[in-house]
Parts: sequence; C-alpha cells; structure tokens
Amino acid sequence: MYYGARLSFPKMELLQTYPASSDGASSDTDDDGELAHCKLITLKNCRSVALASELAPVVGTKMDVGGTRCIDPQTKELSYNPKYEELFQPMAGPSNPFKSANQTAPKNMLTGFVESAHVNNFQFEQQIRSFDTLGFARDPSASQSDQFVGDAKKAQELQGAGLFEGQKTGGEKRRRKRNMDPSDVEGYTGPWARFEDEVEVSRPDSELAKELEEIVRKRQKNSRAGRKAAQQQEFIADESSTLHLKEAEDYLGRSFIHAPQYIGVNLREDHVPERCFIPKKHIHTYRGHNKGINCLRWFPKSAHLFLSAAMDSKIKLWEVYGKRSVVRTYAGHKMSVKDVTFNSDGTEFLSASFDRYIKLWDTETGQVKQRFHTGHIPFCVKFNPDEDKQNMFLSGMQNKKILQWDTRTGEIVQEYDRHLGVVNSITFFDKNRRFCSTSDDKSIRIWEWEIPVDTKLIQNAGLHSIPTMTKSPTEKWIVGQSMDNRIVLFQLIDDKLRFAKKKAFKGHNVAGYACSVDFAPDMSFLTSGDADGKVFIWDWRNHKIVARWKAHDDCVIATLWHPHETSRMITGSWDSMRCIRILNPSSAGSIYNTRHGYRIRFLRDFNKQEEPKLRTIPTKWKGRVQWWKEPIYIAPHVNVLQKGVDFTFQDGRPVYVTSLEELKRKKEQVELGKRIVKLLGEVHEAEEMYKQQLEAEKQENERRLAMAPLPKAYIQHMNLITSIHGLEKNFIPNF
Repeated sequence: MYYGARLSFPKMELLQTYPASSDGASSDTDDDGELAHCKLITLKNCRSVALASELAPVVGTKMDVGGTRCIDPQTKELSYNPKYEELFQPMAGPSNPFKSANQTAPKNMLTGFVESAHVNNFQFEQQIRSFDTLGFARDPSASQSDQFVGDAKKAQELQGAGLFEGQKTGGEKRRRKRNMDPSDVEGYTGPWARFEDEVEVSRPDSELAKELEEIVRKRQKNSRAGRKAAQQQEFIADESSTLHLKEAEDYLGRSFIHAPQYIGVNLREDHVPERCFIPKKHIHTYRGHNKGINCLRWFPKSAHLFLSAAMDSKIKLWEVYGKRSVVRTYAGHKMSVKDVTFNSDGTEFLSASFDRYIKLWDTETGQVKQRFHTGHIPFCVKFNPDEDKQNMFLSGMQNKKILQWDTRTGEIVQEYDRHLGVVNSITFFDKNRRFCSTSDDKSIRIWEWEIPVDTKLIQNAGLHSIPTMTKSPTEKWIVGQSMDNRIVLFQLIDDKLRFAKKKAFKGHNVAGYACSVDFAPDMSFLTSGDADGKVFIWDWRNHKIVARWKAHDDCVIATLWHPHETSRMITGSWDSMRCIRILNPSSAGSIYNTRHGYRIRFLRDFNKQEEPKLRTIPTKWKGRVQWWKEPIYIAPHVNVLQKGVDFTFQDGRPVYVTSLEELKRKKEQVELGKRIVKLLGEVHEAEEMYKQQLEAEKQENERRLAMAPLPKAYIQHMNLITSIHGLEKNFIPNF
C-alpha cells in the first residue's frame, strides 16, 4: 500500500511539545518506533511554495495512517468506536459483477440478515387481522404511520381504521323534531320525538293485517323452535286420577297405603318365610287394563298393594288382600307406560312412558308433582334406595345415556354416557354406592354413584343383550334375562360383580321379549315367564325346572313372588293379569317332628266317609301325620345324598321325577295302585254275588211258604236261620 506526502502544520509542533503524562508517556514511547521514519516538514525548510511529490517506501505498519481501516465483516468485537460511515463502507476487494443486489447484501444466515427486535404483540396481531380481513396493514418499515401495505385504496377509504379502531362515517347525526316545552301540551314530544328524515308509513287494514299474521304464524310454526314446541305439545296429556274406593280413609283415619294387620300374614319388612313352595292353584284374575301389561311392582316393605303399568297409557294400583279390587287409576300419559318404580316408603312413584315424559306421582292423592322431559324416550327409571337420596333417581334413555335427576329442581345433575345402545335396566348394589346398567350393545357397565366414568365393563362373545336384571334377597347374586333364552348369573364377591359363565337357567323361550325374573323370599326358587304364556320355576340349587304351566294366552312379561308369603305369585301378560296362590300346609293342618330331608308319603283313604277322619299313625321317624280330604303338596329341602319325595295325586296330575331310580319307584307305586284297585273290584263283585244269592234264597223260601202251609215249628226254624244270616251280613267289613 502506498501513501502520499504529508504536510506539516503548526498544530503538529504543538503535539510534539505536548507535556507527557503517565499514560501519554507510555503511548509516546510505543509510537516512537512507528513514527521514526516520519519527519516533519516545516515552512522554513521549504525552498519554494511548489511542493515536490515524494514517494515513501513500502513500510508495514499496524496503524492506519491514511485514515481508513479495514474491518473483517465476520468479526463480532471492535476495539475502538467507529463512525456510522465507516460501518457502512463497501466491502474491500474486487466485486463479483454476476451477483445480484440480494446476493451481495450482508447476511448472517443463509436466507438473509436476522437481528432481534421488540414488537408489541397487540399491534402485531392487530395488523395481521386487519390485513387478513380488510386487505391492508400499516407498513412497519415506514417512519410515517400513514403508509400502508396491501389495498391502499381501501385503506384510504377507511382512513386507515383497522378492526379495533372506530371508523369515521363522515355523516351527521340524525336529528329529532324535539319540542321540550312542557307548556305546549299538544306539541310536547320529550325524548320520544321522531327523526326529521323519518318516513311515515300507513298501517295496513284489517284484512291485510290478518294475512300478515297468518304468514308470520306459518313461519313460526315451520321454524325449529316451533316444531319443537309442537312436538312437546303433542305428547302433553291431561293428568287425572280416579279413586275407586268408597272412602279414602277408614274409621281410624288410615289411608289405603297403611298395611292391613289382621289378615293372617306377617307383612313386616324384616319378615321372611322359612320355606317356600311351588304355587299350584289360580285364585284370582285382575282385569282393568285394555291392553297388555308392561311391568308390575310391589308396594315397598309390606307388599299389600302392587302397581301395574300397561300399554293403554294408564297405571293402576291393586289390592292383594280383601276384595282384590283396583284402588286408584293414574292417567297422565299419551302413550304406553314402559316402567314404574316406587320410592323407599311408597309415598311417591315414577312413571316412564314412550311419550318421552317421566312423571313423579303422589301415590295417595294421585297428583303429578314433577315432570321431566328431554325429548328422548326413557326405557327404565330407578330411585336411589338410600334414605338420604330419595330426591335422586336415574333414567336409562334411548339416546344411550343414563341421566341423574333431582326431583326438587327438576334438573339433570349428572350424565353417564359410555353405552353404545339403548339403556335397558339399572340395578344398585354394594350398599347403593354403585350400580350396573345393561344396554342393547350387549354389555354391562359398572358405575360409581355420581361419577360419569364406568369402573368396569363386562362384554364377551357369549353375552347377549340383557333387557331386565333382578337382585337376590340376600344381595349376593344378580340375575339377568338374556336374549339367547337363558337367565345369566352375576355374583357379588368382595363388592365386585363377577360373571358366572358356567351357570345359567335354561328351558324357556324369551327371545325378543323383556320378561322379568324374580326370586322366592327364601332363595329356593327362581321364576320367570316366557313368550308362549308359560310360567317357569327353577330350583336355585341345581338349576332344574321344577314346575311349569300355561298361565296366559300371550307372553308373560312380568312375574313377581310375594316377599312375605310362601307360595303367592302374580303374573302380568299381554292378555290379562293374574294372581296365583296355593294353600300351604299351615292352612289345612300341621305336621309335627318333621326334619329336613325326611320323606312324607301321602296315602289314599279308601273308607267311604263324608267327613275327614283324623288319625295318628306311628312311623319310624316318631312323628304324626294329619289326614285331609284333599292332598297337600310339600316341597322339602332336598339333600345331595337323599332320594326324592314320595307322593301321589288323586286328580291324575303328572308327578315330576328327577332320576331313573325315582322313576322306577313311581312305576312300582302305579302298579301297586292298579293291583289294589283290581282287588277292590273283585271284593265288590263277590259282595254283589253274595247279596244276589241271599236275595234268591229269600225269594225261594217265600214262594215255598206261599205254596204249602208249613208247621209252626218249621216256620220258627226258618225265622231263626234268617236272623242268623242277617248277623253274618253285619259282620262283613264294608269296603
């Protein structure tokens, strides 16, 4: 690098004579070597004004003596304070003529030059929204705020107002024809004055007004809100209740809800019969519904009343004892009633109908206390059995949800929506802290109370849809009516519900029908109806059918066993409703000293006596058997290693057998009976022949006496013989 000659000025002399300081001395000392080749040129030494150019030799130096420094563009540290012009000088060295301006621009990354900056978040979002919506935004690189990017014409029309800024319309505010003078009574307008440019339109006449109202009414009717209101109005029925008793209260002021006390049955809540027996006799038929029965429910605790819901949209309350008549009829639905349920004390009950309404009724007065409506069909309802939660109930809906309602407010407080089909039944267990629900999705889900997430899912390939479920009196089992013609079992073990795959009750036909299942109070029998009008009873221990009979002409949809009696049932069908009862042994006599497993043989009394004869027969069990005119069936507790019960019937009813040995024994009994009948016939024939012979002898003697007179001694002899024959006849036993 070459440098030109340097001129000497008086200031340079002053710099040489500048007093040295501690810092300056060190700097002068360091710079002596660098400035040693530079000699000052003074005017005295100049021979002429014209200066001659002198070229200095090439000397390497660390300091920029020419006033220009070269700085590496990649450096990030400067040892001195450069000026603005120095930092924006062009790059030293040759330039590439083939590069564009963008390529030659300084970059600190591949695509350009990036440096950090602070931007207000609100202003940034405002400009983005303004550009996306209005098509323009303020130019961030411009120093003035009246420059825009994008649609400049629209920005000029709106005067740069964005989304968050008020726009100036430029028009004047509408003025009113005000007259605030209170003395002008006729012309005073106050704040309600009209606008100056307001156009007055004449009112339509009466015919045009009617047409306009009709158009508005049709539009409102066809709207979504109008269709919803019309749908709700369609299913609203007149609510009424009819009391069929002569007096609502007795002489003590007790209503029909009070349980009777002098009927010969213990109706206390804690009373459970020791032994239950199979019903054999139909004693009464309840008729009152016009269509089929959907469900039956016992009155809580006492079961002296029961409730029936039918397809004729009516609910009826019936007496179990006394006259067995209808007590009250509840009418408040427009379509079939699907389910009903009592609360814990029976003062209220819920009804769920296909008209999409759930209604809360007062049992005694028949008034509707509350109505619940969601627009979906409820398929089942269930009160919470806890005494402190009687205001809460669950409803299984058509829209795959279980809704928890509060009867005090009529609002939904919780939703359980994990099922994939219609919810069919709800059953509480584990001290009412949990409940299980069944659905058309062939699954059973276990829920915690007020927690809308299922804790367990029971679903496998062999499990079909279960429309109804029933909990056992011991609260250790839950049975369900499956759609594959089985009754499946679920066992409660350690507060958990376990599916018993290998246990089931079979033999009936219920596919497609939601037939309910019920237990005997002592857990000895299980009963259910079927689609052919039959009633089935299974033994709970061995799962065998112990009784079945044709009870109705159509499907038996509901069967209930009385919780306080040994052999009383009611069955509800789609043709009628019946109450079935059988006389238990305590109603005809008593049997003493009989133990579990003993066999009691019923014999036939061949004595032709009109009145029943009481006999005490000693047996090897040291017991006594009382005889009646009609046979009584006793179902004992059968042990595993014990033979079946020996009994016969006089009316020719079939005898159920459970083993080949018992069948053989029954055949022997039948053969023995035939031989006895044959012997009795022979005895009667011999008796008739003997009578005929005596009659013939008597007639012959009378003929002889009439033909010829006989001596007096002979006549006395014949009279003596006749009297002897009469005594012999009296000594012959009367078979």
